[in-house]
Amino acid sequence: MSRTRHPSLAHWGAFTALVENQRVVGCEPFGPDPSPSPMLGSIAEMLHSPLRIQRPSVRKGWLDGNRDREGDEYVEVSWDHALDLVAGELARVRAQHGPAGIFGGSYGWSSAGRVHHARSLIRRFLFQGGGCVDQVGNYSWGAAQFLLPHVIGTTSPVSGDVTDWESVLAHTRHIVAFGGMPIKNSQVTSGGAGLHNLPGWLARAQAVGIRLTVISPTRADIPDGIAADWIPIRPNTDTALMLAMAHTLLAEGLHDTAFLARYCVGVDTWAGYLTGAADGQAKDAAWASGICGVPADTIVALARSIATQRSLLTAAWSLQRAQHGEQPYWALIGLAALAGQIGLPGGGFAFGHASLNSIGQPRRQVPGPEVPVPKNPAQLAIPVARISDMLLAPGAEYEFNGARHTYPDIKLIYWAGGNPFHHHQDQNRLRDAWRKPETVIVHESWWTPLARRADIVLPATTSLERCDVGGSARDPYVFAMHRAVPPQGEARNDFDIFAELARRAGFHDTYTAGRDEMGWCRHVYEGMRGGCAERGVVLPPFDEFWARGHAEIPPPDSQYVLFEAFRRDPDAHRLRTPSGKIELTSDVVAGFGYADCPGHPVWLAPSEWLGAEAAGQWPLHLLTNQPRHRLHSQLDPAALSRSAKIQGCEPIAMHPDDAAARGIQDGGVVRVFNARGACLAGVKLDASLMPGVVVMSTGAWSDPEGDLDRHGNPNTLTADIGTSRLAQGPSAQTALVQVEPYAGPVTPHRAWESPAVQAAS
Repeated sequence: MSRTRHPSLAHWGAFTALVENQRVVGCEPFGPDPSPSPMLGSIAEMLHSPLRIQRPSVRKGWLDGNRDREGDEYVEVSWDHALDLVAGELARVRAQHGPAGIFGGSYGWSSAGRVHHARSLIRRFLFQGGGCVDQVGNYSWGAAQFLLPHVIGTTSPVSGDVTDWESVLAHTRHIVAFGGMPIKNSQVTSGGAGLHNLPGWLARAQAVGIRLTVISPTRADIPDGIAADWIPIRPNTDTALMLAMAHTLLAEGLHDTAFLARYCVGVDTWAGYLTGAADGQAKDAAWASGICGVPADTIVALARSIATQRSLLTAAWSLQRAQHGEQPYWALIGLAALAGQIGLPGGGFAFGHASLNSIGQPRRQVPGPEVPVPKNPAQLAIPVARISDMLLAPGAEYEFNGARHTYPDIKLIYWAGGNPFHHHQDQNRLRDAWRKPETVIVHESWWTPLARRADIVLPATTSLERCDVGGSARDPYVFAMHRAVPPQGEARNDFDIFAELARRAGFHDTYTAGRDEMGWCRHVYEGMRGGCAERGVVLPPFDEFWARGHAEIPPPDSQYVLFEAFRRDPDAHRLRTPSGKIELTSDVVAGFGYADCPGHPVWLAPSEWLGAEAAGQWPLHLLTNQPRHRLHSQLDPAALSRSAKIQGCEPIAMHPDDAAARGIQDGGVVRVFNARGACLAGVKLDASLMPGVVVMSTGAWSDPEGDLDRHGNPNTLTADIGTSRLAQGPSAQTALVQVEPYAGPVTPHRAWESPAVQAAS
């Protein structure tokens, strides 16, 4: 039996697909990868899954004007009929409501390939067709995205532009990781990864004697096999701890006055808040201890440590996915500024270590492969996490980053890439909002929760059923992605679907730019190659690259240090802030007048935390994290993800004392609930978890029955509120719950079932 080999790439790693008789039978990890992800083993199973959507399908109820999009049946139609329906709906809504009636929904994790990157393609299509309501920001680091430009003039440190590991290994003596460094998160990166190096970097750091302190509610955020100090902390209280550390530096004269005077503005105003001169409350260690649960002497010792030796302060993305999520990031920068090590080798601050693969990976600053997206002529957009608000309250006003906006009245949702019925908060609220539009159109490969709530479903290919070029700005490789098998059923790739719709709307040549799939693969690679050449990096021509399957970007000539040039000469390398310096107090932000995000870092108690009045009714703080066995909701039906379920439910980690107080046994099924809804979960007792805290991974495909999700989607329980009026980011980590033994029968969930589909006649 002949076997063929086809290089490709996923967000969780590069691989070679092994094909026999037009079926993928395995995925061989990329040779140079020192720590490939086990998720590669799920690719073949999902590609040939019975959940694949075979043909274009239309929801029966939509044909009758019924907008209740749950549990309906579908009828298969021809591609021509489906495309005519989609083109007709787009034309109708544009004519009646303009671009403000169309919402272009997508999220960026659909494909590691850049040619078939669904978010780029849907925006390119809708923008060229007259515009739509777009989304700005992201669910991963949405609060940071709109805060950091006011403070340091750029968002680049949160997306990976941080002091590299070679500099850390050579110079750092103490790493303080707020939110921890769980290795499982480093399996993935948007655009794919050739190298998974974090385990190796951490092992080397330990070998050279770098001290690691992890501040997190769970010891599981310490990497396996790495010795680290663990400081348990109440969720959502890191800001209070950072403020107290800053107070200690001021009170003990350990702050770097010369650095603050030359490189920062607003020091005196913030210092007045820290010392209590502004409000009568010193933000000292004793004050913070009562909030965060960390002993005062531990806080003082930690502050002294970071000021007296070369230290790197890093914060996980999860910290800013909470109400007032802007504050811990601003406070971290302020704390690092007081220590005076920003711009020094191995010192200062960073974000996202272990939130994503390759953060801190040494790599030359060169462009990656990208499909160009034109500007949106409608100039309409909402913050990405405000979807339910928009659908439920058209015409309502809201504030965002210093401006007042009005939500549009959406009549049609067009979604390609992503699954809001996994990642959006308060799923029951989203289900209500989803009934508002007249039409929902979705491109999808499987009958996901999103596809089962669409009116017109167009089957899309997966990466191994098309050709592409992939790569990440954080990784030293760019990859050729060869088609390994023919499209399953009648699936088509997103590019071709939009090209046919553009033909019907009269702008086919504009959309395609005269290129087919391979023409675009060549174009995006050669564009990257040209950008690399401008920076002195030589990549092979396309045909050589395509035949080999990858090209490597050589390592940088020197270690990279964040803000090194700014420290060397702050006048020649001004930051893109109004002052050109680090703004510990921002007059711009203060001028917005937002009580929920004032002009400098402050402690603001969230509406739900273990110190809130609401904790009397909902006494457990729910944290939701990235799963170990899948990427968000991708691969959930595969065997690897299924193996982690408990009695078919997503696990919930509980401290044994919390479980015993509720009569809950390890391996039992429980009901996790609050005022927003409930979900089932299987119990996993964990003594390394802080009492009063429970942890569930996101991504279980939702299976609601009333307000109860039977499979265990924790976003049934999370709060759909903005981080603040500044950023309007998601607040997933701000959620109090109660847990009780489940009294009902544990019947198999239906999350992995296809809907009833009537074959085309």
